[in-house]
Amino acid sequence: MTAPNPDPSKWLTDLLAGQQELFRILGGGSDPAGSGEAAPPLALPFMSPWMEGTKALLAWQQQASNWWTGALAGSGAGAQVPVADRRFAGEAWRNDPRFDGLTQTYLGLSDMVRKNLDAAPLEGRSKAQWGFVLRQVVDALSPANCLATNPEALQTALDSGGASLVEGMRLFVQDFARGRVSMTDDSAFEVGRNVATTPGSVVFENDLIQLIQYAPTTAKVHERPLLIVPPCINKYYILDLQPDNSLVAHAVAQGHTVFLVSWRNAGPEQGKLGWDDYLEQGVVQAIDVALAISGADRVNTLGFCIGGTLLASALAVLAARGDEKAASLTLLTTMLDFSDTGELGLMVSEQAVAAREATIGHGGLLKGRELAQVFAALRANDLIWPYVVNGYLKGKAPPAFDLLFWNGDDTNLPGPMYCWYLRNTYLENKLREPGGTMQCGLPVDLGQITVPAFVYASREDHIVPWQTAYAGTQLLGGDVRFVLGASGHIAGVINPPAKKKRNHWVGKLAADADRWLERAEDVPGSWWPAWMDWLDEHAGRLVAAPKSAGSRKHKPIEAAPGRYVKTKAP
Repeated sequence: MTAPNPDPSKWLTDLLAGQQELFRILGGGSDPAGSGEAAPPLALPFMSPWMEGTKALLAWQQQASNWWTGALAGSGAGAQVPVADRRFAGEAWRNDPRFDGLTQTYLGLSDMVRKNLDAAPLEGRSKAQWGFVLRQVVDALSPANCLATNPEALQTALDSGGASLVEGMRLFVQDFARGRVSMTDDSAFEVGRNVATTPGSVVFENDLIQLIQYAPTTAKVHERPLLIVPPCINKYYILDLQPDNSLVAHAVAQGHTVFLVSWRNAGPEQGKLGWDDYLEQGVVQAIDVALAISGADRVNTLGFCIGGTLLASALAVLAARGDEKAASLTLLTTMLDFSDTGELGLMVSEQAVAAREATIGHGGLLKGRELAQVFAALRANDLIWPYVVNGYLKGKAPPAFDLLFWNGDDTNLPGPMYCWYLRNTYLENKLREPGGTMQCGLPVDLGQITVPAFVYASREDHIVPWQTAYAGTQLLGGDVRFVLGASGHIAGVINPPAKKKRNHWVGKLAADADRWLERAEDVPGSWWPAWMDWLDEHAGRLVAAPKSAGSRKHKPIEAAPGRYVKTKAP
């Protein structure tokens, strides 16, 4: 397309002046109006590194100026450079030298910011915090995110006669009313219709959970059932998304009687529930009901993410009471040792936790929408900006995608429960200490969990770093097997064997994660078969499958997936 032809010298002058002003603010200089006031205190730690980087900054400015001079004069000095960044992969970014120059300038500035931060004399945590903040700013300032500087969006507007802008505004207003950026066509999915469809019955409920018992698909089942404790952040059906990638359906098909906890989406009436309530009314209650219905001596247990943290805590409480109700423990992408919590941990400080405790620590709700925004910010160029650009700038509604539908199904948490979790894990890391926390009135020691454990982590997990998940193996008191899968927090876990995707690593435990990986064996395909073989060893003999769900005491209440999972966050 042919873009408007502004005065090139003014374009370049404004561009460099704006860039210099950004560096002045980051460097803690005085304001341009001459008031002499210092820049916000937020920037002061960068004053020294920015001043030390003056030569590099001037060199970069000279390089940018030379590029523009060459490009606008047709001298060839501004020859196009291939851009690997997918935000600028389209031909439109390179067909017009002004947009190509803008891209190169932005990428050069981004690189300059990163290098100066790397050279900053800051301790590790502070540097990581600043890196997270600056990445959010730099990503937000991308030329791709603005209509005036996105040639693809401008071309779409011209080709559609402005219809794309009208549709983009409609999508924006729609998302504004929802309070979030849409990532998928929500109307394409319905819980119980085309997601969370594995047949079963709700056989118990209280104020916090519904317990689902899934219908057997084999003539015989293992006598010990499998109890699954999913995260209370988001809905359980990430483990039962579609029939062909459902971990629940797979376990049922392998002859296991599966019970699953469906957490209630907390409302005002649950606003005073604490961590102990989630253990007693949630995990422990579910174990007791599963035992009562199955008649088994013990249950196999599985916890995913924070569900694993809850499950391990509950088993430690039972161990302190002298109750052995579990035959095995499976932990999927779970943190027990919170020494390194990745970028999520950078947002946690004493001041932040104290502020939460003051506002919702004694009652109230942490809104699921807020949690969703935090998780999205960790991968803004994947989970925020592409949908802004395609939706609002180009007028393209997002396609239907079940995983992103689940991702947008927010859940609230009770304030007291969330504050206890935040302080005792992310902030003070007390869960790993024997007796470091009091849970259900007892000092808890994870080392008292002596049942066999299967611990899984995902190598590219940005929420639970795999080395941190590995550290949890050193805290448990029984025989532990560790498996590392490829990909991330969700894709690594949800990897059915039939799709023959990815790979995983297995090996004997070592003193630390890196040494374990050095010796581990790389195995192609899903980790599910390895887990299933391990689980079968602890599931007992095969018996006739139950003909109906529940028992005389615990009669079916309603069909799966139940009411709780369908409740939207208020």
